[in-house]
Amino acid sequence: MPARPESDKAPKPPKVIESQSPAWLRWFWRLALWGAGLAVAGAAALLMVIAVALAVAYPNLPDIDALTDYRPKLPLRVFTSEGVLIGEYGEERRNLTPIKDIPAIMKDAVLSIEDAHFYQHGGVDYPGVIRAALANLGHAKSQGASTITMQVARNVYLSAEKSYTRKIYEILLTFKLEHRLTKDQILEIYMNQIYLGNRAYGFASACETYFGKPLKDITIAEAAMLAGLPKAPSAYNPINNPARARSRQLYIIERMQENGYITQAQADAAKKEELDVKSGPEEGRVHAEYVAEMVRQLMFAQYGDATYTRGLDVYTTLNAADQTAAYQALRKGIMDFERRQIYRGPEEFIDLPADPKEAEDVIDDALVDHPDNDDLMAAVVLQASAKKITAIRQNGDTIEITGDGLRPARAGLYDKAPSNVKIRRGAVIRVIQTPKGTWEVTQLPEVEGALVAMDPRNGAIKALVGGFDFNKSKFNHVTQAWRQPGSSFKPFIYSSALEKGFTPATIINDAPLFFDAGVTGGQPWEPKNYENTFEGPISLRRALAKSINTVSIRVLQAVGPQYAQDWITRFGFDADKHPAYLTMALGAGSVTPLQMATAYSVFANSGYRVNPYLVTKVTDHRGKALAEAVPPVADRSARVIPARNAFVMQSLLQEVTRSGTGASAQRILKRPDIYGKTGTTNDSLDGWFAGYQPTLTAIAWMGFDTPRSLGDRETGGGVALPIWINFMQSALKGVPVAETPVPEGVVNVAGEWYYDEYAKGAGVSSVGLPNQPAQNPAGTPPTPASPPAPSERQRILDMFKS
Repeated sequence: MPARPESDKAPKPPKVIESQSPAWLRWFWRLALWGAGLAVAGAAALLMVIAVALAVAYPNLPDIDALTDYRPKLPLRVFTSEGVLIGEYGEERRNLTPIKDIPAIMKDAVLSIEDAHFYQHGGVDYPGVIRAALANLGHAKSQGASTITMQVARNVYLSAEKSYTRKIYEILLTFKLEHRLTKDQILEIYMNQIYLGNRAYGFASACETYFGKPLKDITIAEAAMLAGLPKAPSAYNPINNPARARSRQLYIIERMQENGYITQAQADAAKKEELDVKSGPEEGRVHAEYVAEMVRQLMFAQYGDATYTRGLDVYTTLNAADQTAAYQALRKGIMDFERRQIYRGPEEFIDLPADPKEAEDVIDDALVDHPDNDDLMAAVVLQASAKKITAIRQNGDTIEITGDGLRPARAGLYDKAPSNVKIRRGAVIRVIQTPKGTWEVTQLPEVEGALVAMDPRNGAIKALVGGFDFNKSKFNHVTQAWRQPGSSFKPFIYSSALEKGFTPATIINDAPLFFDAGVTGGQPWEPKNYENTFEGPISLRRALAKSINTVSIRVLQAVGPQYAQDWITRFGFDADKHPAYLTMALGAGSVTPLQMATAYSVFANSGYRVNPYLVTKVTDHRGKALAEAVPPVADRSARVIPARNAFVMQSLLQEVTRSGTGASAQRILKRPDIYGKTGTTNDSLDGWFAGYQPTLTAIAWMGFDTPRSLGDRETGGGVALPIWINFMQSALKGVPVAETPVPEGVVNVAGEWYYDEYAKGAGVSSVGLPNQPAQNPAGTPPTPASPPAPSERQRILDMFKS
């Protein structure tokens, strides 16, 4: 076969041309491809994790079916005896207004400031969420980026905790709400549910609260004012903070105009409109939160869940004026004690930006977490030195603290003060306004207290304050705090002694005592008097007035601990909480303030036991009475001690307030019909004053929840008695001085009171001395206790001759 021409030969395969690209570029592309692949895989894995999380979490989200049947229910309301509202409890405390009845201008104002794209987005503002997350990661001002739907999810179902976990649940619940409800339904719930300050929930209620008019009559200016409240109801409250509320109102009006909801002319007119803001319901409020909670629990025990929906009105025995006096007296007494304590430092420290506008927002957020506690107001320090503190309050007012106002916090103003105590820029402190109108640095107290007052004639509770602040601690110290009564318990031991032959004139030796382990069954015991001094022979009257411990112990020794234990149960005390040992003479058992009020009322009403009661009437929402209390009437069966015993004890307790440890009571109140006893427990763990005027028994107590010393020199006469006096100054105003008739079976010999059968032992005949019939609440003659046998009385008296 002839050879093929050169041109016909098969072409040679082309040579592979090596890439001229640099090696680094080739590696770059390879890494880019790998990175893209990993990113895609990572995104896919993340999506799978999110999908699994959604699949698991979504079905476990709260059921929202109840929101589709959003109907108001009538709350439980609690009143004083005069009809003053002191408490309201219900599943809903708002005026439900359907979305169709909410004026467009109100909806426009809310949407302009809270969620301008509400009707466009799917429930979550993604750019806002990302922006907030970046700001929070960068430790900038905390941001929420919450849409209206997200706020509904949080306010109805979730807590206000700021965490990523809570935010994730909020977003998931938002999706569920958007899927199950229409936009109008969500907006309706929001505008009825949101808290807007001054106990107002929802914009209809807020319009009534702040402007005294129905929501349908609201103006543009008023709508803009209300729309500014959801962010911070206290900071932008037109009652408490008119300047800041006005500033936010103007901003919202501008937003409404920018969004096209109102014209420029309408905006200008709204900015010029003068608003007539009502004084809020908090003004003149009677603080009786502990009483309201007691009533709530009583009603729930009777009516169950219907308590909060059937519109029950409960009327109590409380006297509004007495309750206010008790609240103010207790707080003043605790704050007076607090001024004697070392300053513990600011409540928090925050970083204040240099920019005033940013700083204002940071201050607002900080003070939301530190709300005012009545007259103890929170403030953020702007400048601090040893001579002056400049601070800003939640209402926007800038205050200056100088001179004596700095004294309670001087430990925090030293240059070398510890960092946690040092008052500096950004410190959150407490301030209080003095009667002179100046400002003083203070601090929330750690100590607690209680005050209860009741009518000893029938047991009606007239005032009850269970602690310094109900929002701080809901533990009711009047009914729940079991504390040692200390010397305030001695009168019940003395009362038992009167039935064993003692008289106010009986002489007892105030001398050292020592009990070894063989007597106590445990550690040796050497009781001391408060001043660690001894007076020698002293009368029973003077010993109680001066609260001498050794005398009380000797009295109990003579009477017998078992007899005394049985005797005190007549006053309402529990025997098992007062073991029959000599320590009972010093009040080593356990009592509550309410028990003490019941017990001292026995002395006040001539020997009758009356049980305290609080509720007088319960009605339904139509005013129909469902239950009504009949005040108890004292009768012979209610008498627990002889009238003459109560009378002589009253004479001894009067001496305490005249010349003894409670002498400031008569001196300040300027009336003789005051009776009572101070009480200080071992190491000053508790301070008491228990006392009465024949128409009102009152008990004051102070101590720490976790018992610790109030201070080396703090006594019941120093911490509790001033509270009692302060309260009684108000409660007894206009009450005439009471004169207790002399009961049968008691005579006065040389200025001292004796039982008839012991008068001769005083060396003076009882002939011609007062011996009047008893007057008691039931009008029945008293039943004197049988006198002890002469030999027993003689044996007791012989113990004290040496």
